Amino acid sequence: MNYEHLVVDVRDRTLWVGINRPHIRNAFNMQTLDEIIHAFTQLDEDPTIGVGVLYGVGDHFCAGGEMQAMLALDETTGHIWNNKMRRLCMLLRNCGKPTIAMVRGYCIGGGNEWQLYCDLVCASETAIFGQSGARVGALPVVGATQYLPITIGDRRAREMLFLARRISAQEALDWGMINAVVPDDQLEAKVEEWAATINSHAPATLRYLKVNLNYLGDLHYPSWMHGSELLNVVWNNEQSTEGMTAFLEKRPPDYSRFPR
Repeated sequence: MNYEHLVVDVRDRTLWVGINRPHIRNAFNMQTLDEIIHAFTQLDEDPTIGVGVLYGVGDHFCAGGEMQAMLALDETTGHIWNNKMRRLCMLLRNCGKPTIAMVRGYCIGGGNEWQLYCDLVCASETAIFGQSGARVGALPVVGATQYLPITIGDRRAREMLFLARRISAQEALDWGMINAVVPDDQLEAKVEEWAATINSHAPATLRYLKVNLNYLGDLHYPSWMHGSELLNVVWNNEQSTEGMTAFLEKRPPDYSRFPR
């Protein structure tokens, strides 16, 4: 596959998948989702690759879904979008090989949900994590509502989701959401070190470890399906249109006309 939105490389038995849309902080659309799914299918199926790394080219990991793409969604295309998101997240979670999110800059919205599905997260001191759904009229139910409570605790999760609060890399480390924070110029070297260590271990053991570690989280599968249908109701409604349009127009959204 010729990737237009990604930089994909395999070195030292590690798959490196870089989202290459730095002009919009690596926000994603349908094509981006298709390409990442294709790339991580290679991790799942290629027996010579033992680890997958997801990162963003440039200064940011991923700022979430591209606003113009999400504004264009309707009941039909929204269903397709939701299914692609869930398919990608299931690949990260269930490929049977460890995955690492290498995060610098913005890790927001869908991007933050992607890092929640990875097994390990190494962040630069520049990293900022958050869920902006409540602010822009979207619904973070493809990972955030399921895994934030497990990872950082129910109260912290509600704080991040209801307040659309963004937290620094150090706060994310203190809350237990990520594994390490390093200076930006040491980030790739640290991830390479982790990947080399993982690749030196028994692959069957790693697969079985991952399956069993995922047991509790896998019980949330009905919630992912339910959440996808809820999200489909949100796409293209008046509130999401107001929120996303306000974001593009760089103004505060006005939800005052909507009943509480």
